[in-house]
Amino acid sequence: MRYLNLRFVVALLAVVFGGHSTMSKATAAEEQPNFVVFLVDDLGYMDVGANNPNCFYETPNIDNLAKSGMRFTDGYAANPVCSPTRYSLMTGKYPTRVRATNFFSGKRGGTFNPAPLNSNMPLDEITVAQALKGKGYSTFFAGKWHLGESEEYYPQNRGFDVNIGGHTKGGPYTGGRYFGPFKNPQMAVESPQGEHLPARLSRETSAFIKKNKDQPFLAYLSFYSVHTPLMGRPDLVEKYRQKAAAINGEEFADEEQVFGDKPREVRILQKHAVYAAMVEAMDQAVGKVLQQLEDSGVADKTVVMFTSDNGGLSTSEGSPTSNLPLRGGKGWVYEGGIREPWIVRFPGVTKAGSTSAEPICSIDLFPTIAASAGITVQHEIDGVDIRPALEGRSLNRDALFWHYPHYSNQGGIPGGAIRQGNFKLFERYEDGRVHLYDLEADIGEANDLASAMPDRVQQMRSRLHAWYQSLDAQFLQPKDGKTPWKPDGAK
Repeated sequence: MRYLNLRFVVALLAVVFGGHSTMSKATAAEEQPNFVVFLVDDLGYMDVGANNPNCFYETPNIDNLAKSGMRFTDGYAANPVCSPTRYSLMTGKYPTRVRATNFFSGKRGGTFNPAPLNSNMPLDEITVAQALKGKGYSTFFAGKWHLGESEEYYPQNRGFDVNIGGHTKGGPYTGGRYFGPFKNPQMAVESPQGEHLPARLSRETSAFIKKNKDQPFLAYLSFYSVHTPLMGRPDLVEKYRQKAAAINGEEFADEEQVFGDKPREVRILQKHAVYAAMVEAMDQAVGKVLQQLEDSGVADKTVVMFTSDNGGLSTSEGSPTSNLPLRGGKGWVYEGGIREPWIVRFPGVTKAGSTSAEPICSIDLFPTIAASAGITVQHEIDGVDIRPALEGRSLNRDALFWHYPHYSNQGGIPGGAIRQGNFKLFERYEDGRVHLYDLEADIGEANDLASAMPDRVQQMRSRLHAWYQSLDAQFLQPKDGKTPWKPDGAK
C-alpha cells in the first residue's frame, strides 16, 4: 500500500476538522511542488546515453536524472522545428490552432508556397507561467524564447518574473555567440569575456532556485544549446577529437531513395567533436541546476522535466549528429524529427529508473504541471495530464497528430502524421500520398504497409483529416500556376 505523505495528512486533517485558516494556508503552500523544466534546442532522441548505450556524447547528469525518475521511450515534440513546439509547451495546444506551424519567421519556399504562418504566440494565450502565477508561484525563464517578434511577446510579459536572455532570435547570434560577452538585449548584466553560455544560464537558474527555495517556483531553463552555430569549449572539443580518432567507419551516406524522396546526405555515425562538446557542456549545466536543488533542500519537492524541441540535426547545416535507427531529423515528420528525449522525475510519483512506452507529447507539459499544482484548466487545450503514466499506468490516449505545411531548412518535406497505438500514418502535402508504418516492428519507418492494410489507412486518414478540419489547418498554396493537393474541405 502506498504510504501517505505526513504533510498531506496534516493538511487533510486541518480541512476536515476546521483547523486554523493561517495554518491551513501555510501547509497548502508547503504541498505545492516546484517545477524545473529543461528544454534543449535540437537535441536528438539518440543524443543522450539514457536512450543510446552507444552514444558518442557523454551525458552523465541526464543519465542520472533518468535513473532517478522515469524515461519515456515514445515521447514527442508537437512539431519538427522549434517555435511551434515551444508554443505547445507553453500553452498545452497544438501549434496548428494558431497557424504557428514553422519556426518564427520561417518562409522557405519549394515546389509550392508554404501555408500562411503566424510568427507570434498570441497575447491572449495563457502560458504555463501565467497559470502558476495565479497560484502564487515565482517564475523564471532563461535562454531561448523565439516566440515573438517584439518585447510585448517576451517572457517577462508572458508570466515570467525573470527573463535572462529570451527574445526574438532563434540562436545565439550576437556578440561572441556561445562565449561572452553575449550582447543579448535581454541580459541586463553582461557576462565576462569568455564565459560559456550554458554555464551562464545554469548559474542564473541556480541563483533563482537558491533565492526562492522557501516558496513554490517554476524555473524554465531553455538552452540555446545545441543549436547552430557549432561552437564548443576548447577543452571539450579536444577531448572528443581524441575520442573520435579511435572510431572508424563512414560518417555520411546517401539515404536510400524511398517513395520518391530526393537523395540527400545523412549523417550515419556520431563522431562530430564540436557537437559532442556542446552536448556535454549542456549536460554539465543540467548537473549544476540539479545539484542546486539538492543544496537548497528542495529536490524532494521539485518536479523535474527534461526534453527537446525537435529531433537532432542530421540532414543539413553541418549535419552534426546521427539519429539512427530513427529516420530523418530536424525538419522532418519522420521519427528522427519528432521523437525526443523525455525524462520526468516526480518525487513520490515516479519510480526511480523506470521507463514508459506511453506516447506523450510537448502539448502535455502544461496540463501536467497545472494539475500537479492544483490548477483546474478552464480553457480548451489539447494535451493531457500524464501523471497516470508517471505512476506506471496507461493514458488511454486516442491519437497524436502532426502538421507541418512547410519546406524545412533541413530539406524536410511538407507533411502530416497521426499515431494511433503503434501505427503511424504519414501524409505528403504536395501530392497526398500516404505511408503506413508499424513503429513497434519498424522504428526506422522503412517498411511501408499502406498497400497491405488499406482499411487501417482509410480509418487513420479519416481521423487525421477530421483533426485538420477541427483546427482549421492551413495547407500549401499554389505557385507558378501549380496547385498542390489538399484534403477535402481544406482552404
